[in-house]
Amino acid sequence: MLYFEAGSAEAQLTEAQLREGLFAALDRLGPRRRVLVVPPDFTRFHSQAGLLTRLVYEYYGDRLTDVLPALGTHTPMTPEQIAEMYAGVPPERFRVHNWRTGVVTVGEVPAAFVREVSEGAVDFAWPAQLARLIWEGGHDLILSIGQVVPHEVIGMASYNKNLFVGTGGAEGINKSHFIGAAYGMERMMGRADTPVRRILDYASEHFIRHLPVVYVHTVVSRDEEGGLRVRGLYISDDRSGFEKAAALSLQVNFQMLDEPLSKVVVYLDPAEFKSTWLGNKSIYRTRMAMADGGELIVLAPGLREFGEDPEIDRLIRKYGYRGTPATLRAVREQPELQANLSAAAHLIHGSSEGRFRIIYCPGHLSREEIEGVGFEYADLAAMLRRYPPDRLRDGWNTLPDGERVYFISNPALGLWAWRGRFA
Repeated sequence: MLYFEAGSAEAQLTEAQLREGLFAALDRLGPRRRVLVVPPDFTRFHSQAGLLTRLVYEYYGDRLTDVLPALGTHTPMTPEQIAEMYAGVPPERFRVHNWRTGVVTVGEVPAAFVREVSEGAVDFAWPAQLARLIWEGGHDLILSIGQVVPHEVIGMASYNKNLFVGTGGAEGINKSHFIGAAYGMERMMGRADTPVRRILDYASEHFIRHLPVVYVHTVVSRDEEGGLRVRGLYISDDRSGFEKAAALSLQVNFQMLDEPLSKVVVYLDPAEFKSTWLGNKSIYRTRMAMADGGELIVLAPGLREFGEDPEIDRLIRKYGYRGTPATLRAVREQPELQANLSAAAHLIHGSSEGRFRIIYCPGHLSREEIEGVGFEYADLAAMLRRYPPDRLRDGWNTLPDGERVYFISNPALGLWAWRGRFA
């Protein structure tokens, strides 16, 4: 059921309008005694989930008993991040999702179904896993809050991904990532109907229909001056809100270009991007726009690690971003990658497959570390002088010496593609 919808490509929803829409939906749901909110973590700071979670607390007060950020395999939020993103929500309500031990397998999507929807790319069953708090917490309302935006693993972020991946377990997360990588990231990004989404939809339909889950979706994009605007708010207990949000996201977050990009500069906000696990959105979101032989420069002042999880960081350092054939060969030969398929998927996603150059400019990693995983290295200070992010505007820029570059201030907010490559 769709409880609330508002949005358009031109909309600029205010806090007052978000409050009005959210409260109208909560009114329609009727009284609730024990409420759980599942919002994103700090890596989705711009989603407006922090504001919406505060508004949920404003509405329910002490009946909001738990807030469980959907970490996936990310590191837990720090107290400082919680205070910044979720200002006004009591910190003692926050729980930490443990994706290795704090989950329960609630069902299994059959291998035959996975094989069918992936067109034979993989042939294994998929375990539907959830945080134990969601499955056993006794809540009479579970609010899954998230931003719908193009996503490399599933096509469009949020909806049931927020639960099954954001609060899933190691096996479910690993296999979902690998399914998407094996099927082909460029076949999925920006699409609401993908193999991974169909698998999650199967799990929703067969295993969690009894749970009181309501999905709260935002759509956010930048305006012409570079400011963030909430373009849409959609609230439903089924797929309908997600579909509407995905259609709007495709309008406002998808930059369709008339020519391939030969030189792209991407800036990674140090408060948001500290690892290539997250920072490689600079690659994922631009690869369909990059020209063959092009150059992608990643300004990463906060970069201090590869994987946010220590074991995944080790695997990235060991195997590197070497392309699909090398990674699939390593998966076949190395049990440690077979046991960490999400890391293998990430290695595929983070490679240009030799088609364009990737030049990382890290704040806290050495040349040896960057080159050791297969990227090129450049000095951050020198590149910040050459491409000062505070003086560049999103889109095309012509530098004083005549060099023409395409600048992206936050790759997490969009998807870029050359019209001739996207089908």
